[in-house]
Amino acid sequence: MRLPAYFVAPAFALLFLLFNACSDDNGGTGEQTGSAAAARVLEYPATVHFKTSHDAQEPSATVRVAVAESNMARQQGLMNVYEMPEDGGMIFIFDQQQPLSFWMANTPLSLDMVFVNDEFEIVRIHQNTTPFSQQQYPSGRPALYVVEVHGGFTARHDIQEGHFIEFIR
Repeated sequence: MRLPAYFVAPAFALLFLLFNACSDDNGGTGEQTGSAAAARVLEYPATVHFKTSHDAQEPSATVRVAVAESNMARQQGLMNVYEMPEDGGMIFIFDQQQPLSFWMANTPLSLDMVFVNDEFEIVRIHQNTTPFSQQQYPSGRPALYVVEVHGGFTARHDIQEGHFIEFIR
């Protein structure tokens, strides 16, 4: 049985409004208020060393990272993560190098986003991103990895575009 369009469109609109109004704690604005039930706690099984050159012996900084390499894990990222150790972060691993773009929807922490190519060179850094923002943060150049750390981390450790990372599981 096929329903007329004048019935289906309002029904879908109503369902969308109901879902959107119930999807967060802040009246449908997208901002979460930090309820314990929605908060995620991460494990940090791997390490990223930031280095000034590909063959530098000593890293300029080190972070423990959660690893996001499946589509679902990459889509979820740091959404609803309200606490992260100062030396914690997340590395996103993609299947192929390509131009990438991230945003901060449902992400309560200000982050530095570090885009890295297949030679482990940092090609773009976006510092101090705005929590819960839908602003796009593009890589500008093809990237295979993205490392997210606390906002201001890259400035505090003088991590710059053209530097490198070393990823250890």
